[in-house]
Amino acid sequence: MALRAWRVFWHSWQPGHAPALMVIPLGLIGAVCVVDVLAPPHIHLGPLLVAAPAITVAFAGARVTALMGALAVAAQMLIGVLRESLSTGNIQAQIAALVVVSAVCVGICVLRDRRERQLHRVRSVAEAAQSVLLQPLPDRAGPLRIAGLYIPAEEEADLGGDLYAAARTDHDSTRLLIGDVRGNGLASINNSALLLGAFRAAAHRQATLPRLAVHLDAAFRWDTSQWRSPSEQDTDEDFATAILLDIPDHDPVVHLINCGHPPPLLLRGTRITPLTPRASHLPIGLGCAFGITAYDVQTFPFEVGDLLILYTDGVIEARDTDGHFYPFTERAPVWAKDDPGELLRALHDDLLAHVHGHLDDDAAAVAISRLAL
Repeated sequence: MALRAWRVFWHSWQPGHAPALMVIPLGLIGAVCVVDVLAPPHIHLGPLLVAAPAITVAFAGARVTALMGALAVAAQMLIGVLRESLSTGNIQAQIAALVVVSAVCVGICVLRDRRERQLHRVRSVAEAAQSVLLQPLPDRAGPLRIAGLYIPAEEEADLGGDLYAAARTDHDSTRLLIGDVRGNGLASINNSALLLGAFRAAAHRQATLPRLAVHLDAAFRWDTSQWRSPSEQDTDEDFATAILLDIPDHDPVVHLINCGHPPPLLLRGTRITPLTPRASHLPIGLGCAFGITAYDVQTFPFEVGDLLILYTDGVIEARDTDGHFYPFTERAPVWAKDDPGELLRALHDDLLAHVHGHLDDDAAAVAISRLAL
C-alpha cells in the first residue's frame, strides 16, 4: 500500500515543481503527530494538520494534494488512537474538517489545472499565429546572411507593434522591411499584420522601391480608415514608422527609403556609420493623407564584410533603473566581427541586462552581412 501511494505521488509531479517543497507539509504532519502525542492531555495540535493540504495546493497537482490530505487525516486518526480519544467528538470533528478542507483543496487544484490547460492551448494558438504573421527571416538570401530578433515588452506576449520581413525579387535583389506601428495591443497587432501582408504581396512584384512605398502607404491608409468617419480620422490616425531596403546581389550598395524610422547602422570593422538619408519621409499611413506620392531613394555603400543593423526605437529608447538610454551605438562595434545571429544574441542578452529584464516597449532588430559571391 505504501509503495502504491509513493508511485502515485511520484507520477503526479508536474514540470517545474520542486520536490524539495514536499518536505514542508510532510514535516508539518510528522511534527504535529509527535508533539501532540507527547504533549499534556489538555494541549491539542491536531487542527494544525489542516495546513498540510492547504500548503500543498500551492505547488502540486490534484493527486498529490489529495494524497497529502489523506496523510493528514491518517495522522489525525493516529493521534486519536495513541491518545485513546478517537471516539470523542473533538477528534471526529477535526477529522471531518480535514476531509472537507482536503476536498476543497483538491477541487481548487482541478479547476486550476483545467485553467492552465486552457491557457496552454491559447498560448499554442498564439505561437502558431506569430509564426504565420512574423515569419522567421531566411538565413541566406543571395550573398546576404540575415538574422532577426524580436523582444516583446510583455513577457506573455509573442507579438506587438514591431515587425520585419524579407522578400526576394526577380531582379536578383533582396528587399527588407522593418517597422514600428503606432500604439499597442490588438490594434497594433492588426496593423502589423496589414503592413506585413501588403509587403509580402507586393515586394517581389514592384519594379521600384518608391512604388513599393506608395503601395504600402495606400494599402495601410485605406484599410485603417475605410470604416471610420471623417471626425475619427482627424483625431485617431494610425501609422507606422518604417524603412524599406533593396540590396542587389551584384552591386555593393544598399538602397533605402526611410519613413520616419531610426536610421540603420553600418558596421565596417570597428567603425560605425548611421545611414541617415538626406530627407526622411512621413511614416507609412500618413503619406496619402498629405498628398505624398513620390519617395526619394538613398543609396549607400554596402561591401563584402560589412554588417548592417536595422532596429526599432524599443532598442535605443530602453532605459535602465537610473533612466539612462541603452548605449546601442557604443555597444554595437564590439560585435562587429560576429555573424548576424551571434550579434543579435549578444544584443538580446545585453539589452535585457541593461533594463534588468523589463522593457517598456517592444524591441526588434535585423542584422545583415554581405558575403562574397
